Amino acid sequence: MMRTTDRRAFLAQTGRVAAGLGLASLGDAVSNAADKEWFKISLAEWSFHRALFDGKMDHLDFAKVAKNDYGINAVEYVNQFFKDKATDQAYLGEMKKRCADLGVESRLIMIDGEGALGDADPAARTKAVENHYQWVEASKLLGGFAIRVNAASTGTYQEQLDRAADGLRRVGEYGGQHAMAVIVENHGGLSSNGQWLSAVIKKVGLPNCGTLPDFGNFNLGEGNEYDRYKGVAELMPFAKAVSAKSHEFDAAGNEVRTDYRRMLKIVKDAGYRSFLGIEYEGDQLSEPDGVRATKVLLERVRAELA
Repeated sequence: MMRTTDRRAFLAQTGRVAAGLGLASLGDAVSNAADKEWFKISLAEWSFHRALFDGKMDHLDFAKVAKNDYGINAVEYVNQFFKDKATDQAYLGEMKKRCADLGVESRLIMIDGEGALGDADPAARTKAVENHYQWVEASKLLGGFAIRVNAASTGTYQEQLDRAADGLRRVGEYGGQHAMAVIVENHGGLSSNGQWLSAVIKKVGLPNCGTLPDFGNFNLGEGNEYDRYKGVAELMPFAKAVSAKSHEFDAAGNEVRTDYRRMLKIVKDAGYRSFLGIEYEGDQLSEPDGVRATKVLLERVRAELA
C-alpha cells in the first residue's frame, strides 16, 4: 500500500491531470472533433441479469453477446456474476483475452454486496472500504477506468453524508494509487437525492471520485421519488459515466418512464462526451429485445440532438 506522503503526491498529480480532462472519465479521452457521435454506447451486464442468474448466459460470453448480437464495443460488468473471481488472475485474464479478441473495451465493474461504505460502525465501514480494493485491482487488470460503488448509510441526513464521504474518500484514495476512478450511482435511499449525493462528492474532494447518474434510480424509500431530471442535472457536473436505464416502451419506441430526449439534453448540455451505458431492467420485453429497443432509442435521440 502507498504511504501517506506518496499518496498525497500522487493525488496532487491526479488532480492536475483531471483538471485537464474536465468531464472526461479517468482513462477515457473526450470524443474529438472528428467524431460524428457526441456519445458512444456501452452495455451494462445487468441488462441480462435474469439470463445470467438462471444460467442461460455465461458471464464469460457477455462481451461476445454485446459485440456480435448488438454491435456494442464497450461493456460494463457487474461483480455479482463473478463474485468469487476478484483475485483469480486466470479467470480475469480469460475475460481480458476474450475482449481483446473481439475488440471490446471493458469500461468498469459495478460493485454490490461488499458492505456499506457509509456504515455507522467504523469497523464495518473500514471492512467495506477494504473489500472494494480487490475490485479496483480487478477492473484495472481488465483495462477498465473505474469501479462503480454505492453510498449506502444510516442515520441523519448529515451523519449519512459524513459517513458515506469518509468511506468513499478512502476507496477513492486507493483507486487513485492505481489511476482508477471510483464513481457512485444513485441507488436508493439518500443516494437517490441528487443534492445529497452531490454534497458527498464535494466533501470527498478527490478528482478521481465522481458519479454515475442513472436515469431511473430515484427511489428515496417509503413511496417517495426524487425528480429524475433534477437529480441527473445535479449529478452531471461530477459524471464520469452515465446509465441509460430503461423499463418499458410505447408503440413509438419511446421509454415510458423517462423522456429520453429531455434526459439526453441534460446530459449533453452538461458537456458530457463519453459513454452512455444501456441498462435494461424491464419485464414487458425480453432482455434481448429490451436492449435493442434502448439502443434504437439512444441512437435516434443522439441524432436528433447532434
